[in-house]
Amino acid sequence: VQLQASGGGLVAAGGSLRLSCAASGRIFSSAVMGWFRQAPGKEREFVAEVRWGVGSTYYADSVKGRFTLSRDTAKNTVYLQMNSLKPEDTAVYFCTRGSNLRTPVYWGQGTLVTVSS
Repeated sequence: VQLQASGGGLVAAGGSLRLSCAASGRIFSSAVMGWFRQAPGKEREFVAEVRWGVGSTYYADSVKGRFTLSRDTAKNTVYLQMNSLKPEDTAVYFCTRGSNLRTPVYWGQGTLVTVSS
């Protein structure tokens, strides 16, 4: 299983970015895909996840209303649209895949998001 993330970069506070993550191989309907992040000096934390089959989405309280997670089942890709970005959103964002919520089994290489104040 490979997870190829892209879309990170530098943006001013209040701006937007969209992250993408393409997964290799077949994704079963029971799978969960999403994003975690790790800010400098902090532990990794959950951001958002989607149940692949039904499309149900889940968000951390810190990003609700600002981030939107979607999936394209034909492309085996998930997208994280991040709006109203804040400096505290600065982190390396990791694409993840697993079988249960908040318990990833596979991790992508990470993409850096930097939000300037």
